[in-house]
Amino acid sequence: MKYGIYYAYWEKEWGGNFLPYIKKCAELGFDALEVACGAFHLSENNTASGNANPFRELNAMAQYYGMKLTGGYGPRPEHNLASTDETMVKNAFAFYSDIFRKMELAGIDRIGGALYSYWPVDFSKKFDKHADTERSIKRMSQLADIASNHGITLCMETLNRFEGYMLNDHNECIKYVKAVNKPNVKVMLDTFHMNIEEDSLTEAIRDSGNLLGHFHIGEANRRCPYPQSRMNWTSIGNALREIGYNEYIVMEPFVRMGGQVGHDVSLWRDLSHGADDNQLDADAAYSVNYIRSII
Repeated sequence: MKYGIYYAYWEKEWGGNFLPYIKKCAELGFDALEVACGAFHLSENNTASGNANPFRELNAMAQYYGMKLTGGYGPRPEHNLASTDETMVKNAFAFYSDIFRKMELAGIDRIGGALYSYWPVDFSKKFDKHADTERSIKRMSQLADIASNHGITLCMETLNRFEGYMLNDHNECIKYVKAVNKPNVKVMLDTFHMNIEEDSLTEAIRDSGNLLGHFHIGEANRRCPYPQSRMNWTSIGNALREIGYNEYIVMEPFVRMGGQVGHDVSLWRDLSHGADDNQLDADAAYSVNYIRSII
């Protein structure tokens, strides 16, 4: 298995320069860095080093440090594949096509998130879960073919009821993935969301079996995993081994308030306890060593 962390652990805004985090995370003991792909469409000439292609630069630096890159995206409303607005959906396909091309250049072979809908959901707007899901399945099947041309796997993340409505637990996700019926469309589980929605975290893993394509971990309050946790990391690790899971285990901690990141994940108190970047680094290094020893 490959152990990673999401860059936004250190950041308050989505996007930005991911290059420094490759070296940092390699030195902290990680195998992979997860980056936000939602801003890839902005420019191919946004790099401080003068390299004309920042995506090739990401790839080269990741290879230099022996790191893997994975992608994440909580789709903006204008990229909602379940929308009734056909023009908006057409534009979403164009957006994803561009993103997939750039992911391939960066050496990123998978992207996870609420790709089937958008995030975070605006619950003040009406929605029809059944009809939205049917539209999403049809369009995801088409999107999967485009992603396949670039060697990319699409991972459908189940979200808790406060952030999404379409896929809230592993059963809904498995049903969705089977309906799409494409080899590069997989289930994605996240222990933070699972802790809210699942009857059993370990049974959700076992039920997902070989459909599980990506796995996010974090404490119930989204801190880095640690030994005194009320999450049973040993049992989670056992379940992953039972199904032969050998893909990415990516920490997605959110501990600092502020910015668009803090707003979108509803972080209204400082879970870092005033930690500076050096302390955040130390906490992440300790956590990955612990999880590696357990899982």
